[in-house]
Amino acid sequence: MIISKKTAASFNTTVNNGSGGLESQPLKHMLPQLQAKWRELKWIACLLGLTVLLSLIVYHLASLVQPLPLPLPQISSFSAFVPPLITDKQKPNYTETSEEEDRRNLARILREASTEEKTVIVTMMNQAYAERNSTFDVFLEGFRVGNGTERLLRHVVVVCLDKKAYSRCVEVFPRRCFFLRTAGIDFSGERLFMVGDNLKMMWRRTEFLGSLLKLGYNFLFTDMDTLWLRDPFPRFIANVDFQIACDHFNGNVSDTHNYANGGFKFVIANDRTVEFYKYWYESRLRFPGKNEQDVTNKIKDDQYIKKIGLKMRFLDATHVGNFCQPNWDITKVCVMHGNCCIGQDNKLKDLRQVLEDWTTYLSNEDPKRGFQQPMNCRRSLRRRSYKRRG
Repeated sequence: MIISKKTAASFNTTVNNGSGGLESQPLKHMLPQLQAKWRELKWIACLLGLTVLLSLIVYHLASLVQPLPLPLPQISSFSAFVPPLITDKQKPNYTETSEEEDRRNLARILREASTEEKTVIVTMMNQAYAERNSTFDVFLEGFRVGNGTERLLRHVVVVCLDKKAYSRCVEVFPRRCFFLRTAGIDFSGERLFMVGDNLKMMWRRTEFLGSLLKLGYNFLFTDMDTLWLRDPFPRFIANVDFQIACDHFNGNVSDTHNYANGGFKFVIANDRTVEFYKYWYESRLRFPGKNEQDVTNKIKDDQYIKKIGLKMRFLDATHVGNFCQPNWDITKVCVMHGNCCIGQDNKLKDLRQVLEDWTTYLSNEDPKRGFQQPMNCRRSLRRRSYKRRG
């Protein structure tokens, strides 16, 4: 057999193995190496095939199983998600255009009414309070006859809960009226405490005020059945997040045993108060059938409130008077709240009596004259007590 020199060089030439046959010595040594390489390639191919197969199986299973949602952040032992008062089933009867107009209108009102420190005075009314010679008129009269309070009217925002209330507000107090729409609920009639839609109205109020904090506005909320006779702002404690009036004040502004009254409160906009209002609003689910004032008194000692660092104080009844605690000093009282009363007529009569006593005091400057007791409201409470006993 003849092999060219080139081929011989490539294969290192064949040699005689002594048996008369020819054998390629390099090929003999290379064959085991090639077989080992082939086995390695087969293992690699098997592994790749297995990997692809497992990937296909996982992909198929993932398409059949829905992923679990990420957990919502919890602020307490109950669910962090709370449906709003207006649910998906209760679509507002106004368009997105009017919603946008409402947002612009609210932004304009807040901007015009706020102080340099972004503070507004907020009150709410429905049709029953907006009637002529009713609560709204007495409320405005208090600012006008008060000592240094008329100038505060420029900072007042009136939140109206129905169309008739809004119409009257625009007529009497233009550019400071906001129509807060609530689908599926009629807030126009008189709402007795803890009766019918009163609870929904109170929680709607809490929800709205919380939204003002998110917008960065401090607010002093005042029920409309409150007379402003002096400027209460100098009486607020500095560096406090949340200050609230009491039905019965025990003399200690830090004592949570004071029973809070939600009808008069001063709140500073910050992360703590935003979180507190969220927690407060959600807590209504823990205490069904309770209004926002009752829930305030149930949660004011909660560990979560301490955790967020909210500083809460209770306003001295010497300056923030009310019909529940009638030992007033006419030389010191700033506002008078017509609470602890049943029936709007009874409340109006006693609030008008307060205005009459105040104007008499201003004209005579006789502190002995003082305020008369709210007898119409007291009798209304006695009548309810008698009915319960019967």
